[in-house]
Amino acid sequence: METVHLVIKGNVQGVYYRASAKEKANELGVKGWIKNSPGGQVEAMACGNKEQLEKFIEWCRGGPKYAEVSDIIVTTRGEENFNDFSIKK
Repeated sequence: METVHLVIKGNVQGVYYRASAKEKANELGVKGWIKNSPGGQVEAMACGNKEQLEKFIEWCRGGPKYAEVSDIIVTTRGEENFNDFSIKK
């Protein structure tokens, strides 16, 4: 299993981004978390196999209907264990 850290920039808060990402992660079998960050960004940690993560990252590049993603920074991390995909406060 691989783990990636994502910083998603643009109009991504207040547009159902986190909840939609959680739904997509659950659909793909991705584990980890997502949260709003200061400055209007969304931050996520995602763990899965290469195909799952590629599909999740691709979804994150577009996001839900009203999101406007301007950039996404993907950083590979060491392996981490998560039980599910959660929304952090």
